[in-house]
Amino acid sequence: MRLFSKLVCFGVFSAVSMFLNTLTPKFYVALTGTSSLISGLILIFEWWYFRKYGTSFIEQVSVSHLRPLLGGVDNSSPNSSSSSSSNGDADSSRQSVSECKVWRNPLNLFRGAEYNRYTWVTGREPLTYYDMNLSAQDHQTFFTCDSDHLRPADAIMQKAWRERNPQARITAAHEALDLEDCATAYILLAEEEATTIVEAEKLFKQALKIGENTNVLVYIKRRLAMCSRKLGRTREAVKMMRDLMKEFPLLSMFNIHENLLESLLELQNYADVQAVLAKYDDISLPKSATICYTAALLKARAVSDKFSPEAASRRGLSTAEMNAVEAIHRAVEFNPHVPKYLLEMKSLILPPEHILKRGDSEAIAYTFFHLQHWKRVEGALNLLHCTWEGTFRMIPYPLEKGHLFYPYPVCTETADRELLPSKRFSCISPVDEGFCRLVRITAV
Repeated sequence: MRLFSKLVCFGVFSAVSMFLNTLTPKFYVALTGTSSLISGLILIFEWWYFRKYGTSFIEQVSVSHLRPLLGGVDNSSPNSSSSSSSNGDADSSRQSVSECKVWRNPLNLFRGAEYNRYTWVTGREPLTYYDMNLSAQDHQTFFTCDSDHLRPADAIMQKAWRERNPQARITAAHEALDLEDCATAYILLAEEEATTIVEAEKLFKQALKIGENTNVLVYIKRRLAMCSRKLGRTREAVKMMRDLMKEFPLLSMFNIHENLLESLLELQNYADVQAVLAKYDDISLPKSATICYTAALLKARAVSDKFSPEAASRRGLSTAEMNAVEAIHRAVEFNPHVPKYLLEMKSLILPPEHILKRGDSEAIAYTFFHLQHWKRVEGALNLLHCTWEGTFRMIPYPLEKGHLFYPYPVCTETADRELLPSKRFSCISPVDEGFCRLVRITAV
């Protein structure tokens, strides 16, 4: 029996050897070309999928399907719940947050001139530790490089961006400036020490004179444009944003177009708003509440001033009204949290520095800056009030099946709990627009 097995193995080995020896160089060339073609197609698909959905398809498949097969932990399984109970609720929540893609808020406020002002008045913190930790990671990515240790001022700032204590960061920035002019030191002081937008703008202009790194320049110019917008120089802000987008067209991940949309809405330049949407509200690009709800606002603007639910129920919806309602349903499907904030059915708080797309944090950030634009369009909020709940008749089970987008992600609640402070600490009455307006006025 053993002899027979050895003979079989020898025969198989001989056959394989003979097959390999008969292969010509053309076969290996064809094999290499085919594998390269397949790799290229995978790369193109990955790029398209990331541009459309903002995440990697391979990573998503690995997390959702391969990890459980390889012995990974599934958050929804019973084993996960038992593990979380043994390791603590905090560990399980952190794990869930890590699987939700968090984006930097394109219109995030200034810490010194705006967030800190809230703390001075109320004695409460508007930002969570998790949110500030994400910002610290962003700053290290934007403003540090491997060669920083060669320049004493940059070496100090490299440590400053990692420092948790705000006063220690500010002190380090001053130490760096004592050695030499340092763009990132001016940035830190503009963000965290300046108590007004005017002071922050002066510091950013000083940083712009000596900035060299591309990331640093983009950051400075964007914040200068935001300073102009906050100081009422909206046309100047629009020009600065357009120039920045032309100068760095490949940096779409910074979402500068969302800053531009908000400024154009302030100018009531709806034709230019539509032009920006035509470019960025594309099937191949990631969506956001700003994109979807601005598109809905423009459609609503065409019919909202004469819209009457009683008249519409008698005669039916016109084509323009149907387009507006469909745009509202699309926006609500993307982020169902926004309408209650726009309609002032939920209390509004200061927006976080990071948002979760389709989550409560994104809804707060969008409403904080765009509620005034909806109020300016006569009848727009009334049309939203009458139609937004109809979305859920069209999509009765949004967690299981979507219409225009993927089913609503179940991880948003956990991630938003990390990004947003407890409502009992930072609640602002929806009836009293008070503090949101106070922050904008006194920061100037």
